[in-house]
Amino acid sequence: MSTHQPPMPQAPAAAPEWQAAPGGNHPGYSSPIPVVRTHLGHALASEWTKIKSVRSTMWTLGVFVLLVVGIGLLAGVAVRGSGDLSGQSPLTLGFFGLLIGMMCVITLGVLTTASEYGTGMIRTTMTACPSRGRVLAAKSIVFFVLAFAVTLAVVSFVAMLQASMLDGQGAKSPSTGEWLKATLGISLYIALLGLLSLLVGSMIRHSAGAITIMIGTVLAPLVIALFMNASSLEKVQTALLEYSIPSQMGVFYDNTLSHSGPSGWDPLWIMLGVTAAAYAGAYALLHSRDV
Repeated sequence: MSTHQPPMPQAPAAAPEWQAAPGGNHPGYSSPIPVVRTHLGHALASEWTKIKSVRSTMWTLGVFVLLVVGIGLLAGVAVRGSGDLSGQSPLTLGFFGLLIGMMCVITLGVLTTASEYGTGMIRTTMTACPSRGRVLAAKSIVFFVLAFAVTLAVVSFVAMLQASMLDGQGAKSPSTGEWLKATLGISLYIALLGLLSLLVGSMIRHSAGAITIMIGTVLAPLVIALFMNASSLEKVQTALLEYSIPSQMGVFYDNTLSHSGPSGWDPLWIMLGVTAAAYAGAYALLHSRDV
């Protein structure tokens, strides 16, 4: 008689972590990567990575700094030698550099959105973040903060440089309100102008077209007004001069083309209203059109 016992049945091996146990209600792969709900912070980080990685940001902001500082320095040197600023604030000289330098901020604002449509990168962006409103908000916040910070740093440096250069040259000592308008106020205005350009780029979806529209918006009213010599068009000419962007920028430096129209901080509220309306339009078009 054999004394060998039959082998005892062994328990089945445990299923690997990636495989559901037999009879489980939820079979399939379980990712070891934690799944988190995306939010605006992720979109902000993505847009910041993009805007600081492309060469257009460095070039446009670099040229902006060179123009504002260079022209501001030249204006200070010229006035210091001639002594033509008697009784005026030296901060008014900062207007001339920004008048040309703002074109760089406009260009960067357009490229922040329109260039993604030109390259097709917008499809990748929308795939990674299907919430289109979140993408537009992230682009707007990142660009506005960057444009405001750079502009504030540059115009503050130029203002202090010009004030020190013209100290003792008969120039008026700027008040606290004049300092705030010539630094904080104009920086907010330029950042909003750049944000308006970003929104126009989002609506037009073409870099060259959006830049052309923005340059026309900035320069056309002023150029048209200069050639309106007929007396019947005097009211139209006055309105164009008062509400043209260069004239509104001059309000922050008490250096306007007319003695009526917006004053104080009024240009900032006007630009804020125009930008808010453009944002609503860009948001609506972003949701109604395919990428």
